[in-house]
Amino acid sequence: MVMTRVRESGGIPTTSASEPGATPPARPGRRLRADLVLLLLLLPGLLYFLVFHYGALFGNVLAFQDYVPFLGVRDSAWVGFAHFERMFTDPLFWSAVANTVLIALLQLIFFFPAPLALALLLHSIVGDTIRKFVQSVVYLPHFLSWVIVIALFQHMLGGAGVVNGWLADLGVGGIEIIGNPDAYKPLVVAQVIWKECGWATIIFLAALANIDEQMYEAAALDGASWWRRLWHVTLPAIRPVIILLLVLRLGEFLSIGFEQFFLQRQSVGAEAGEVLDTFVYYTGFASGDFGYAAAVGLFKGVIGVALIYAANRVAHRFGEQGIYRS
Repeated sequence: MVMTRVRESGGIPTTSASEPGATPPARPGRRLRADLVLLLLLLPGLLYFLVFHYGALFGNVLAFQDYVPFLGVRDSAWVGFAHFERMFTDPLFWSAVANTVLIALLQLIFFFPAPLALALLLHSIVGDTIRKFVQSVVYLPHFLSWVIVIALFQHMLGGAGVVNGWLADLGVGGIEIIGNPDAYKPLVVAQVIWKECGWATIIFLAALANIDEQMYEAAALDGASWWRRLWHVTLPAIRPVIILLLVLRLGEFLSIGFEQFFLQRQSVGAEAGEVLDTFVYYTGFASGDFGYAAAVGLFKGVIGVALIYAANRVAHRFGEQGIYRS
């Protein structure tokens, strides 16, 4: 017979580990053996981050050297902050920064809310069959490479594309979109929305699924319309998730991608198509100026850390947890 004791505060019954029927605490070695399979599954991902993220941090030493691959890190000459002085006076660098910031702002304004709006739309669909079908359709572009995505956009919006073919049949002049520097930035944002919007809804859909349906029923009984239920029930319930994703997005504000811009840079020119990631590539690998490229990459990383720290502090101001507690 299990002997229980009742705490004086609250009257909650508890069982002592020394009493008959009590479950003994698990030993650390036994717990490790029980979770061994899970730990082994975690190992490849852990090694990936250790090698390609944390291990790569040691490469930042190149930013303070006139690095020559044949000499290596040990024998290359140290130049101190010379690369950073050059960076702040380089008009090509500031042109890449301006393009990166403008595209990042457009993505933040138009792409970040798009998965939330799509998730709300999918969540409002009553039929499970229709919802699963729509989810499968909108998830599919995420698995396409940027080569295929850009080829599809060129086939649709290029000079000899489908859209200009329709306009020619109607007797209307063609529209120059692909290869037009003025239309390049809205075009790349539209490409990101088409490719990644569906996949980005997964986290929002998981957050929406955890909302208590009784809250919607109570709001409906009080006469709240769909819009008021959305504003007073749905959005406050998923606000922590929205702020968390926003903080993470701001941390990658200057990392808007490489392959998408690398494949389209030549069609619009470096003045309109150069971003920081392609600038680092062409400076380091194409020109062989590895030290200067490392300095630009280090600058981008420092700005990213500062942005994620500031965004996390703002999240704390609004009473949210953010990504860490300061």
